[in-house]
Amino acid sequence: MRNLLKLAAALGTATVLTCAMSAGAKAADKSLTLCWAAWDPANALVELSKDFTKESGIDMKFEFVPWTSYADRFLNELNSRGKLCDLIIGDSQWVGGSAENGHYVKLNDFFDKEGIKMSDFVDATVVGYSEWPKNTPNYWALPAMADAVGWTYRKDWFEKPELQKEFKEKYGRDLAPPKTYEELKDIATFFQGREIDGKKVYGAYIFTERGSEGITMGVTNVLYDYGFQYDDPKKPYSMEGFVNSPEAVKGLEFYKELYKCCTAPGMTNAYMSEGLDAFKSGQVAMQMNWFAFFPGLYKDPNVGGDKIGFFPNPAGPDGHFTQLGGQGISVVAYSDHKDDALEYIKWFAQPAVQQKWWELGGYSALKAVVDAPSFPQSAPFAPDFLVSMNMVKDFWAEPAYAELMQAMQKRVHDYVVADQGTAQEALDGLVKDWTTVFEDEGKI
Repeated sequence: MRNLLKLAAALGTATVLTCAMSAGAKAADKSLTLCWAAWDPANALVELSKDFTKESGIDMKFEFVPWTSYADRFLNELNSRGKLCDLIIGDSQWVGGSAENGHYVKLNDFFDKEGIKMSDFVDATVVGYSEWPKNTPNYWALPAMADAVGWTYRKDWFEKPELQKEFKEKYGRDLAPPKTYEELKDIATFFQGREIDGKKVYGAYIFTERGSEGITMGVTNVLYDYGFQYDDPKKPYSMEGFVNSPEAVKGLEFYKELYKCCTAPGMTNAYMSEGLDAFKSGQVAMQMNWFAFFPGLYKDPNVGGDKIGFFPNPAGPDGHFTQLGGQGISVVAYSDHKDDALEYIKWFAQPAVQQKWWELGGYSALKAVVDAPSFPQSAPFAPDFLVSMNMVKDFWAEPAYAELMQAMQKRVHDYVVADQGTAQEALDGLVKDWTTVFEDEGKI
């Protein structure tokens, strides 16, 4: 301040204030805000991004919100054309609406200029996170956080000799990670209500949350494996006999049976964090959750290390798939700092950065990282992650995604948790709901 006053005396106060304001404006221009969900990978990204600031001089700020309000918070921000986010790591289902409504900057020209090739990234993540329309070379995001639904289990419980003996006598096979949903149900039933280490435990944790996307992200893992399809592959948006096929009905019935027989009491509106709590507190033998959480669980002092095991989503009678998670990173069209935001994406796409992203706890979608010979040995859950990313399916990514999701959330939760109607009635009703949405969209 003392030097500033001397300069003011020499040059005149107005001149100095103008210089100070210009310097402040320049500093502000070298700052980016990245918006995402508040979870372990976001913390890893904060650490990773320190390298970007060191190399570029661009300061990174972050706006992270809980998953339960993530979609509402940032879709409202995009729809209001707000300037909070320069970069956004948006859910895979947002890409259609964000592309068609002009929320995201199209990245094709930038990718071509910088030599960023989508063929260098895992195919499923390019389709899921970047493309709109799907299966066309129109890119609105760089794959940022590869993810899928997987399972954890209490390896130490499975290895108890007395439980192994009892299980084999009852089911005629070894107590081991299940390969099918029927095997998973047997194991969940076996553990349900059992006392282990002086504590009553339960068979499995599955998603049941009603408000955002939870139960849909859970039940689809079973529905896909029982033959459910979103529409007729030969006639887009024709859903009768596919969404509500006899096979899909059996899949929905199975999910309810699993919920009723083999979950802990009170899990009527539970999603990611509730599953983590249930597993960490020693309540459940198996847990459905996203691979994104597995690095943290493996490090957990109570249930990690030698006590935890991992397995991919089991197969069903009509398929072997898992629900795609994860997100792409996009430049927000309303940002005043688009050039700097593009610099961040260019930096993030580098193989060395992607390798460090994996090492810090993020999930790279770059083939150079995940196809490396050393990758399966880099983490105990890495092999199952690779298997899972090769069998992912995703929910609708249509511009009307929110209405489509809300309809499925209600129909499935009402049947599975609230005991309303039959599985057939739930899926028949869902076909009607979705048909109305697509009629309003002019798609049918």
